[in-house]
Amino acid sequence: MNASIITIGDELLIGQTIDTNSAFIAQEFNKKGIWVKRRVAVGDVAEDIEKALDEESLQAQIVILTGGLGPTADDITKPLLNNYFGGKMVIDPKVAEHIEYLFREVYRKPGPIAERNKKQAEVPDVAKVLHNARGSAPGMWFEKTVKGRNVVFVSLPGVPHEMKGLLVEEVIPRLLKYFKFPFIIHRTALTAGLGESMVAERLIDFEAALPRHIKLAYLPSYGAVKLRLTAQGQQEEQLTEQINFQFDQLTALLSDILVSKADEPIEKIIGQLLLHRKKTMATAESCTGGNVAHWITRIPGASAYYNGSIVSYSNLVKEALLAVPSGTLRRQGAVSSETVEAMVKGALQQLGADYAVATSGIAGPDGGTPDKPVGTIWIAAGNQDRVVTKLLQLRFDREQNIEITTMQALLLLRRVILDLEADPAL
Repeated sequence: MNASIITIGDELLIGQTIDTNSAFIAQEFNKKGIWVKRRVAVGDVAEDIEKALDEESLQAQIVILTGGLGPTADDITKPLLNNYFGGKMVIDPKVAEHIEYLFREVYRKPGPIAERNKKQAEVPDVAKVLHNARGSAPGMWFEKTVKGRNVVFVSLPGVPHEMKGLLVEEVIPRLLKYFKFPFIIHRTALTAGLGESMVAERLIDFEAALPRHIKLAYLPSYGAVKLRLTAQGQQEEQLTEQINFQFDQLTALLSDILVSKADEPIEKIIGQLLLHRKKTMATAESCTGGNVAHWITRIPGASAYYNGSIVSYSNLVKEALLAVPSGTLRRQGAVSSETVEAMVKGALQQLGADYAVATSGIAGPDGGTPDKPVGTIWIAAGNQDRVVTKLLQLRFDREQNIEITTMQALLLLRRVILDLEADPAL
C-alpha cells in the first residue's frame, strides 16, 4: 500500500519554510503499514498542482496534500480540488458553526467575522469534510477511480499543528477502515566510532544473506550511523520473530561500536544513563553557544538529571564563572585541551553536578589561524575524579560544526560514564 505526499506553497520551494509536515505524515503512516513512495513539493500554481495530482494518483492509492487552504488569495487548493473532482462549492453548516465558535470564544475577535474567514466554510460538495478541531480550515476527503484502482485524496491544512491533529484524529482512523494494510516493522541500532562505509564493509555478508522482505538502511548523521532493519509482511507475529533474529545478528556484529538498540537520540540515551545511576550533569559551552543544553532539555523530564549550563563565550566569563586560569587562556588559548578540562571542573563546582561536558573551538566561518584553523574544536567530559578531552578537526560550515560537536560531546560523556562504571578506579 503506497502513499504520496504533495506539499503546496511557494514558500517551500524557495526555502522560506521548512517542510516538516511530510516527515510527520510519513512517520505516522509507517506505523500503520502505509509506505510513502514519493514526496512532491509544488508552488501555488494550479497547473503544477493538477499535474502532481495526476502523476501521484498513478503511483499511490493514497495521496495526501498539505497547504493552500487558508483565507487569502494565494490559497488556491480548495477551488482547484473542486474543479478537479467536478464538484460545486457549498457552505458546510458544521464548519461555519465551528468558525463562529473559534472567532467568538477562542480567538475572542471583536466585531464581525471577515468574509474571507467565513468563506472557509465553503467546501466542494463531492468531498467528505474532516473536522479540524485546531483551526478554521477543514480537511477534505475525495475518492476517484484511476486506472481501475480506487484512490483516496486527502487535503489538509499546511499549518503543522492543525495538520497533525487532523491526520491523527481523522485521516488515519478512516484509512484503517477503508483499506487493509500489511505490517511494517522496524528495528534500529545507533553506532558511533566508524563511518558509514566502514560499517557497511563489516556487514557485506550479513546484508547479502537477508531475506527479501527485510531491508537494511544506513542513516549517517553527525559522527554516528543508524542502522535500520525494515520488514514487511502479512503475519505480524512471524514478522516480529524474523526481524528480531536478524537484529540480534546485526548488533552482535557491531557490538564494539554499538550505542543503542533503540531508535532514540543520544540526549535520551544520556538521560537514561544518568537516571539509572541517580546522577546529574551540567554543561559549559563556548563554540556551541548552548546547543548541548538545548539537545539535553528537549527530552521531557530532563530536570531530573540536568542542573544547568554556563555559556562562556568570552574569556572573561570563562575566568569569572568557570574559574579557568588566566594563565591557561594566555598560554594555551581558549581552544585547547587545558581550557575545556578547566571548564568541566568549573561547571562541576558551580552547578553542583556529578558530570559535566565542555566545548570550545572555532566553528567558523572565520576566526581561524594557521595553528588553529576553522573547525578546530576541543571537547571534554568528566567528573571530579577524571576528565577526558578530545580534539575535533571539522571541515564543514558553522551550523554543521556545531551540530557535530554537540553529538560528539554527548558521545564522549556516555563513554566516560560507562568507563567509570566498568572501572571505578579510573
